[in-house]
Amino acid sequence: MAKKIVKKAAKKTTKKATKKTTGKKTAVKKSGKSAAKTGKKTPAKKGTKKPISEKERETRQANLIANSEKKKNKSKGRKPKVDRSSLETSSLLDAIVEGMEEKKAKNIVVVDLRAIENRVSDYFVVCDAESRVQVEAIAGSVEDEVEKRTKERPFHAEGYGNSEWIIVDYVNIVAHIFQTETRNYYNIEGLWADAEFKEVN
Repeated sequence: MAKKIVKKAAKKTTKKATKKTTGKKTAVKKSGKSAAKTGKKTPAKKGTKKPISEKERETRQANLIANSEKKKNKSKGRKPKVDRSSLETSSLLDAIVEGMEEKKAKNIVVVDLRAIENRVSDYFVVCDAESRVQVEAIAGSVEDEVEKRTKERPFHAEGYGNSEWIIVDYVNIVAHIFQTETRNYYNIEGLWADAEFKEVN
């Protein structure tokens, strides 16, 4: 009798153990199903990228080319294109001349470069003065007068450091304010001898 009781007890314990292990297995299967149902994505492996469509690739390339062109233009200092009417150009020329005359600039000359190929601008307005202080005052007066009349600011201005030759650049019209000695040395009118010259009395 004792032997039968021991055998029955052993059978019960083995049945319990198998139930426990099978229960664990089913639990794992259930959890796998629930994860699939919830729609949770498994984390992607590092280094893997989504394929890019042909249209997306083309737009990215176009943006890259546009940005590189912008950088080139900045580094080379290219002027922007302006589309001024003849009336706007003449009013800008008048404002520059007026600004020069306001500070008693000497020998004002308007240089028409439009007939010259590979020109850097359409017009130069050239003048000179006796001192650095006067050169600087004339350049400031030109900027003020142009802004007052046309609401424009220069694209570029340089030469204020030593004030021997200040350039005030309005893209298609450039004002050159020299000290007299510097103007004679560079002889800007001689460099552009093929242009038309108009002296302002």
